[in-house]
Amino acid sequence: MNTIFHKSMLSVAGLVMSGGVIAGPVVAAHVAPAEAKPVTSVTVDKGNGKGAEKSNNRANFEYQAQPNYFYCGPASTRIALSAEGKAVSQDELAQKLGTTENGTDSAIDITRVLNEYTGGKYKTTEIRDDVATKEQVERLRADAKAAVDQGRPVVANILGGAVDADGVEHSYPGHYLTVVEYKDNGNTVKIADPADPAVQEYWMDVTELANWIAGRGYSS
Repeated sequence: MNTIFHKSMLSVAGLVMSGGVIAGPVVAAHVAPAEAKPVTSVTVDKGNGKGAEKSNNRANFEYQAQPNYFYCGPASTRIALSAEGKAVSQDELAQKLGTTENGTDSAIDITRVLNEYTGGKYKTTEIRDDVATKEQVERLRADAKAAVDQGRPVVANILGGAVDADGVEHSYPGHYLTVVEYKDNGNTVKIADPADPAVQEYWMDVTELANWIAGRGYSS
């Protein structure tokens, strides 16, 4: 069983192979975000214009790509905070999160920093099992709906690969991303992915997302 305490980006150095299987803790390799520059990021306003009300089932937010391979935690946190009208730099968030080249430790740190800026609106939920149970899927669905309805994106810590609603696979050895919208009563959610500025957003079945999070956690 995995635990919530996993870094989002970790070196694979020191892993050993045993019978063709990687032995040791679950870790994430260094993966540079697609088309991201080393010292810049892409910022796109995903709101409805200044002063506009939030659209149905969608949180207003400003998309910003991560500028390097280990800033997915700060980038996702910034996307979430932008829905609160807070334009905090990724560097400031990285410092508060304790982000290093090894990544950001866990969803617990994301929640702690989000709460520092939002006055305690977020909570951490762990999916302890390697495969999400029906109850855990339903909890994620309900949490995502409630958070987005309140204009609050969800930040999820994921591991491995998952297939979106268009049949495209997204795979990371460790990553943070945000849930910004839902449809079908929350059975399908939209992800804003800071590692993919070329695409930025994609829909995914909530069960698929829950299994992507499995062994880690999310902030909602």
